[in-house]
Amino acid sequence: MSEQQPESPESHNSPFDGSDEFDQIIAEESDRDPDLAVIEAGSRTLRAQAGPPQGDPVPALPADPEVAKALQEVEQELATRWGETKLEPSVSRIAALMDVLGEPQHAYPSIHVTGTNGKTSTARMIEALLNAFELRTGRYTSPHVQSVTERISLDGAPITAERFIETYQDVKPYVEMVDAAQEYRLSFFEVLTGMAYAAFADAPVDAAVIEVGMGGTWDATNVIDASVAVITPISLDHTDRLGSTPGEIALEKGGVIKQGATVILAQQPVDAAQALLKKAVEVDATVAREGMEFGVVSREVAVGGQQLTLRGVGGEYDGIFLPLYGAYMAHNAAVALAAVEAFFGIGQEHARVLDPDTVRKAFASVTSPGRMEVVRRSPTVVLDAAHNPAGAAVTAAAVTESFGFSRLIGVVAASEGKDVRGVLEAFEPIFAEVVVTENSSHRSMGADELAAVAVEVFGVDRVQVEPRLDDALEAAITLAEEEAEYGGAGVLVTGSVITVGEARLLLKRG
Repeated sequence: MSEQQPESPESHNSPFDGSDEFDQIIAEESDRDPDLAVIEAGSRTLRAQAGPPQGDPVPALPADPEVAKALQEVEQELATRWGETKLEPSVSRIAALMDVLGEPQHAYPSIHVTGTNGKTSTARMIEALLNAFELRTGRYTSPHVQSVTERISLDGAPITAERFIETYQDVKPYVEMVDAAQEYRLSFFEVLTGMAYAAFADAPVDAAVIEVGMGGTWDATNVIDASVAVITPISLDHTDRLGSTPGEIALEKGGVIKQGATVILAQQPVDAAQALLKKAVEVDATVAREGMEFGVVSREVAVGGQQLTLRGVGGEYDGIFLPLYGAYMAHNAAVALAAVEAFFGIGQEHARVLDPDTVRKAFASVTSPGRMEVVRRSPTVVLDAAHNPAGAAVTAAAVTESFGFSRLIGVVAASEGKDVRGVLEAFEPIFAEVVVTENSSHRSMGADELAAVAVEVFGVDRVQVEPRLDDALEAAITLAEEEAEYGGAGVLVTGSVITVGEARLLLKRG
C-alpha cells in the first residue's frame, strides 16, 4: 500500500483548523447531522490528527452454449427457493451453513455496507479504492442489473459463469444438509451469500466489501464480524418489514455495527442518527459522521461526471474526478473514502492521509451500472434504478444538474408494494411526459395500475401506457424527439433495478 508518511508532531492539528470551507460544510449540513451531545458524550469520535494534504462492467451471457445452459440450470434451482422478498427474520440458517462450510466469512477482514440508498455505488467505490492500494477484493452486492454473476465480484469484476457454477456445485451438498436440518430451506439470498463467502475464502481475498440485502440485524450477510460498518442514507423503504420511520429502520440496520468497530455514518435524518449513535455507544464503536469528521468540500459538474475535493478523516484530497453524476454520488464517494481510511487504521492508529494520486486513480475508474448511466445518445437515454421517493428525488436533482435537457421523457416500471406515488411525484417536475410500463418480474406492478397513479400525478395528457418495455422505450424516444430544441431531448428509464437491467440489455443490443 502506497501512503504518505506521518507528518511531524508539530503539524498534528485538528482537521478543522484553518479549514473555513469545511467549517462551512458543517454549518450547511447541521440540519441533517444535528448536535447530539448527550449521545456523543458516551461515544468516541474518529478524527485523525493529520494536516491537509473502463469496458462494460456487466457480464454478457456465456458464449459457450454448454456453460450458458449450466448457468441457467443453476438459476432455475435457485429460483425454487424463497425469493428476496420472502423472509423469515433469522440468521440461524445462514449461520448453520457457515458452520458446515468451515466459517469462510472469517477468513478475511470485511467492510459491511447498509442503508437505504447508495449502497451498491458506495460498495463499488470502496472496492475500487482497495484495489488501487493493491489489495485483492471480494464484493457482494444485490440485486443484479443483468446477470446473477454480478453479485459476486473478485478484484472489481464479476466472477465468470464457470466459477459461479463451480461455486454453486461446491456448496450445494452443504446447502442440502442445512435444508434437511432446518424448519425452512435456505432462501435464494442465503445460498448466494454462502456462495460469496466461500468464493472469497477460496480466492483468497485480502478484504471483502459486503452489501446487506435488507435491513441489518437479521440479514443473511450479518454473520461477518466487520471492523468497518458503513451506513448510507436511511429513508423509508421496505416499511412492512423494517419499520415505519427512519429511526425504526435505523434500529434494524444498526445491527451491522459490531463491538469495537468503526462506523462511517452518512448524513441521516435526526431520528436515524440518534438510533445509530446510541447503538455505537452500546458496543463502544468509533464514529465518523459525514459533515463533521469527513465530507464533500467542493464539487463542480464536469464533462462525464464531476470534479471533487473530499475531506477524509485523515486530511483533504483534491483534484478527484468521479465519472458519475449527481451530488449524491459525491456524498457516496466521501463515505467510501472515509471507510477505506478507517479500514487502514487512519484516524485511530495512524495520523496520515492515503496516497492522493492512488485515491484519484481509484475514483476515476469507478463505474456503477444502472445508476445515472448514459447508454445512448441522440436522444440521450439515462438509466437509474431509483425505486423509492428519496432515491427518485436525488436522481431528479442529478438529472437537472448534469444534463441540459429541453424535453425529458420518463419510462417507469415499478414493483408491487413500492411507494410509486412518491416516486412519480419526485419526477413530475422534470418529466414532460411519462410512459408507464412493466418489467418481466412477477412482482412488477401492472401498467394499467401504475398508469392510474401516474394520471393522478401528471394528468391524463402527460401519461402514455405501453405494457411491453421495448414498446415503452421506443415510444419514449419518439416523444423525446418531438419538438425537441436543438436535439436537447432525453429519456430517463427508472423505477426498479429490474426495469433498468432489462432496458440496458435492450438498448445495448440495439
